[in-house]
Amino acid sequence: MADPLHIVCPHCDAVNRIAQDRLADQPVCGKCGRELFMGKPLDVSSARFGRHIGRSDIPVLVDFWAAWCGPCKMMAPAFHQAAQRLEPNIRLVKVDTENCQDLAARYNIRSIPTIALFHGGVEVARQPGAMDAGGIVAWTQANLPATAR
Repeated sequence: MADPLHIVCPHCDAVNRIAQDRLADQPVCGKCGRELFMGKPLDVSSARFGRHIGRSDIPVLVDFWAAWCGPCKMMAPAFHQAAQRLEPNIRLVKVDTENCQDLAARYNIRSIPTIALFHGGVEVARQPGAMDAGGIVAWTQANLPATAR
């Protein structure tokens, strides 16, 4: 049996241990009792970003965006659809670069939207520009590290 995975709760940020073969069974948080996967992207602040990137054993796909960005607005529904298709094996989060300028600077985000894939706290791939849901899913699956497949 594989070691349990650490999954950060999208509601209370508690770290939960879930058996890998139980991810699709709609697990709930041991602390707050709410679902660990909602089938939609999670908006995160700078404070929450580090916990989700650094403590989750599943890959995390990040959409760096801004409210004033037309292509970002166009891609938002596609990113939501991608979350429905990729969860529970991948967590999708959104980072508003206007509200989280520290993260935009730390990760050298030069154009938006930009998606970045993280695994084990480390960025493993990045793609600037708007994409449709199928493109987001295909790009993510193509860039998953072998240890996350």
